[in-house]
Amino acid sequence: MNTVKNLKVIFLIILAASNSYAQDIQQKIKDIVDSTYAADPKAVGFALYVEAPDQNLFFSYAVGYSERETKQKLTADQPVLIASTTKPYVAATILRLAEKGRLDINQPLKKYLTSKSDQVLSNAGYNTNSITLKHLLSHTSGIRDYVDEGYFKFIGEHPQHAWTREEQIIRAAGLGKPLSNPGEGFHYADINFVLLTEVIESVTHQPYYKTMRKLLGYKKQGLKVTRFAKFENALENTAPQTHQYWDQFGWDTYNLDPSWDLYGGGGIVTNVKEMAIFFQQLFGGKIIKNKNVLAQMTTDVPPNLEINYCLGIRKVKYAGFLAYNHGGGLGTDAVYIPQLNASIAVVALEAGHRPVAVEISKKIAGLLNGNK
Repeated sequence: MNTVKNLKVIFLIILAASNSYAQDIQQKIKDIVDSTYAADPKAVGFALYVEAPDQNLFFSYAVGYSERETKQKLTADQPVLIASTTKPYVAATILRLAEKGRLDINQPLKKYLTSKSDQVLSNAGYNTNSITLKHLLSHTSGIRDYVDEGYFKFIGEHPQHAWTREEQIIRAAGLGKPLSNPGEGFHYADINFVLLTEVIESVTHQPYYKTMRKLLGYKKQGLKVTRFAKFENALENTAPQTHQYWDQFGWDTYNLDPSWDLYGGGGIVTNVKEMAIFFQQLFGGKIIKNKNVLAQMTTDVPPNLEINYCLGIRKVKYAGFLAYNHGGGLGTDAVYIPQLNASIAVVALEAGHRPVAVEISKKIAGLLNGNK
């Protein structure tokens, strides 16, 4: 009996220490976010979530407003458009199809394109037999992007224009000759991932967003909020989507048709918690279970280009750690840090403040290291 009592006492001591640690680091995170926001309220609001299971830390926090004009208080569970942070989800779907033996990322793009898209690209000087899916995943296809100054100007003048994927492919093809031969240059471009969603549909004969939901296991991973804007409805009782601002262009995302950034280069709506969970589950081997396939996602492509982009993910130094990261133009950023087995997702509601949000995330990574 004394042994059982001693074990209970030890357990209670460990539990108390764990709770004390959690409270301490949570307060430090709050202090970082609050002081950052106080120094720069033009960010409108910050929301973040930290998933660090080895440290028993699962923490969300938000400060600021979800709407600038009404001063509606921002909460961490509110969904946001994550823009280019969508790309790791698309890349993971392609690799899931590879894992299932339904495609090979070294195969030519031509095999998967519609005849119309293939003709549009071929007429523009692109050899779709030489461009592979891996080139698209790593932004080494040499295809010019449809996103340029003129694109943003058009959106500003026609905020409710309903873009199609076909329009975006045609626009990209019409902007000039290839930037480089496939595999010979890195040129970050949404067009690569727009084409990848066409590939997904070619292989599965289902809308890309439905395939992504199934293959990435949204339900199994607990991703209840995650969805594609415009195409999928929010579940009942989901917190209202926040306004997001891009002051450089005078934009409030509520006024824009989501199709401007919807077909794989961006398009996902989710909250910071589910962003972090996705990164944690993905790089923890819970989504792509074949280790060799998952390893491809974080392998330099190609090494001689000396870039930090792999397959839909950046491999970066993050607060002194090796980390897997992606950000989005609307202020979002998500990172997984293998050494800490931790993920951090953050958003600044004014897009120009994403670098500030990233600095918050890096400070949190430093805290996690100091308390490991």
